[in-house]
Amino acid sequence: MKVENAKAQMRKGVLEYCILLILSKGDAYASDIIKQLKEARMIVVEGTLYPLLTRLKNAQLLSYRWEESTQGPPRKYYALSDDGRAFLGEMDASWQALVSAVELIHQTNKEAES
Repeated sequence: MKVENAKAQMRKGVLEYCILLILSKGDAYASDIIKQLKEARMIVVEGTLYPLLTRLKNAQLLSYRWEESTQGPPRKYYALSDDGRAFLGEMDASWQALVSAVELIHQTNKEAES
């Protein structure tokens, strides 16, 4: 198994959570979301974002609105819905539990090696 494939699968597994975290700070245009994900090295292919946004919208975790742009066509801005905020709260708890579990296993293995 190649390490890069494993890393990509790990990123893919938390990408939706990261999108919700970004939107928890305020409404965002898709290119702004992509920029933040790229800066965090969480997304490589821009085409990955749009299906995720659609899935989150269809699950009623996101809403969107159109805004006129001075530089071209109207832009679609995404926002967390009330259900999205509640879901994010559950994801936060799950993430913390997962991180704690991995850290415990990691620490246990380091102690066993000593």
